[in-house]
Amino acid sequence: MKLNIVPARTGLTWVKLGITTFIRQPLAMSGLFFMFMALLSVATLVPFIGAALALALLPAATLGLMAATLEATKGKFPMPSILISAFRAGQQRMRAMMVLGALYAAGFLALMGVSALVDGGQFAKLYLVGGKITEELVLQDSFQMAMWVAMALYLPLSLLFWHAPALVHWHGVSPVKSLFFSFIACYKNFGAFTVFGLAWAGVFVLAALVVSLVATLLDSPTLATVAMFPVALVIVAMFFTSIYFTFRDSFSEMDEPVPDELS
Repeated sequence: MKLNIVPARTGLTWVKLGITTFIRQPLAMSGLFFMFMALLSVATLVPFIGAALALALLPAATLGLMAATLEATKGKFPMPSILISAFRAGQQRMRAMMVLGALYAAGFLALMGVSALVDGGQFAKLYLVGGKITEELVLQDSFQMAMWVAMALYLPLSLLFWHAPALVHWHGVSPVKSLFFSFIACYKNFGAFTVFGLAWAGVFVLAALVVSLVATLLDSPTLATVAMFPVALVIVAMFFTSIYFTFRDSFSEMDEPVPDELS
């Protein structure tokens, strides 16, 4: 395995590949994405540990969507069972993925704990447990500060885990090493990932503008609200489809075996 450094314009290629691959298998990719969301939602219903369990399952579930994308690129129809690919790769890699999930849950809960120091836990409670969102709550300076703190801390956490599930599953890298390699890959390809993020933001804004324009032409203000939700879900599904390509282009197998310098 070796790290590839790609030009910034590759970020646009990743977005294009995510969209075209989704369009090639829209039923499969959208269905798997909704199953992915349902799985995490059901996990949150488990008493006491629901939120932590859903967080722990996220790396494995994301790997399932990446495996589905790989199948789609081969012209195959990914079946629902592919979502549990992480747990069908042997005992060793299954345990490694479970450790990775536990690390992700611990990291996310830790950053929420830090945000709780800012506003007394209001933002963390709303995010993890749910509750009523009121204008008074959202306008509180402490709540907004806690939200920004959580977002700032989530960026390095997401970089650590971006490639980690795929490294564990496809390359057999240990959980801790996968976090290191993932962060380095994202750092070295910062330009491409920046373009990638901005491009997806542009896709979302463009979709919102189109929906608003159609609603205006039809003189139906409520159409924009009603239609934007499914449109947003499809865009998020396309986004998850594109994640595989960020991994594929950031790492590759070594062309030649690495010589043993100690022999």
